[in-house]
Amino acid sequence: MLLSYKFKNFLSFKDDAEFTMLAPSNKVKNRFPDNYVKLNSGYDVLKNAVIVGENAGGKSNFVMSFYYFRDLFITNAFVHSYKNLINANNNIEKCPLENETNQMFEIEMSGENDIIFHYYVEFDCVCIVKEYLEYKNKKESKYKNIFCIERMSSKLECDHNANNCDIEECKRTGKIAYSINTNDIDPSIEKIVSQSNTDGSLSNNLYGLFVSKFALLGEERALEFINLIQTAICPVLSSRDFKTDFEDPKNKDEYLRILNTEEYLEIFRLVDYSIKRIEIDESNPFRDTMIYRKSKTGKEFGRKIGMDSSGVYEFFLWAIHIYEVVYLNKIIIADEMDKVLNPVLSDRVMAFLNAKNHAGQFIFTSHNVLHLDLKNYMKEQIFFVTKDSETLESELYSLANFPEVRYETTKVYEFYMKGILGGTAIE
Repeated sequence: MLLSYKFKNFLSFKDDAEFTMLAPSNKVKNRFPDNYVKLNSGYDVLKNAVIVGENAGGKSNFVMSFYYFRDLFITNAFVHSYKNLINANNNIEKCPLENETNQMFEIEMSGENDIIFHYYVEFDCVCIVKEYLEYKNKKESKYKNIFCIERMSSKLECDHNANNCDIEECKRTGKIAYSINTNDIDPSIEKIVSQSNTDGSLSNNLYGLFVSKFALLGEERALEFINLIQTAICPVLSSRDFKTDFEDPKNKDEYLRILNTEEYLEIFRLVDYSIKRIEIDESNPFRDTMIYRKSKTGKEFGRKIGMDSSGVYEFFLWAIHIYEVVYLNKIIIADEMDKVLNPVLSDRVMAFLNAKNHAGQFIFTSHNVLHLDLKNYMKEQIFFVTKDSETLESELYSLANFPEVRYETTKVYEFYMKGILGGTAIE
């Protein structure tokens, strides 16, 4: 499960953006016993959260940051910041070496056997600046270092004259020196990692994250952490992504397995209780699957999903993600669920997620102010993204930052619409 996440200098976010899924430590959480999970490590972790904000405020960029962070562990490509992904206000000079290009990502997650991982990586337009992984088994314990890599010095030269530099074709050469500290790691693994940096050549640092190298060399905790990132974190910018994923043979069988389960049907029926059964078309499930409904008179009739309403069709896809949260313990970070989750369906989905015993999480962005409801959510489950009208920089914060908002008396959506909580467009 995701405990906390932080990033910096990514798209519209310039300063630290902090997001946490930890339940409050006060008695408020006793009012919402189904909204969080008690881990054996001692942490109480929220099952779901909603991020509300204006159009173009930065909600999609928040979801995109998870995409980018996760892909660092999948592609294992040369790690450095890119011109188009750093904050525009940090990208004002023509030469990238003259800009503030440092990006940072930090995450805390609970893995198997209740191991809590804490990972940090920082890199600039050249390469990794600092990276470390640590772990613990109990909330009250101190983190133990697995490894810590820090760039000690760098002497860089540019192939181009700075006054005529083409940023997209910028070629940097030079020497990089790292300090490597490890704890309780096989000495042979530590030796190999250390030797790979002896010449300090920038051209030899093309192996991606250091945590990936430790994992490839057999460090079990690094391998477990990478697997956790790759399999548990699932950012979703569009339900249409399913079509692309379905064409991948490694995903097709799993999707078909999910669609044919009774558990999936239970979730799908949240959109329309008149639906009684479905027949999955395995060659084109997102067009030719038959949806069967039964009227009050007992008459059954069927319709292909491709001919059904757009809301039913969209939820047919999104229901797969709800299944993944509840039955596969995935962390789904979904963008703009307003198209699918109307207020009634949203209440049904949240009630379903809370009623089930699972270790998955559902995090979604929304424009719908009706999600600002302290009857179904704790303040710690409601976040806002707001954009500064002058700098165009986004800020992320929780409703829990407003002590004046009270559960018994405050109508949160009224505060929000008046601009008191931010997250609304201001002329």
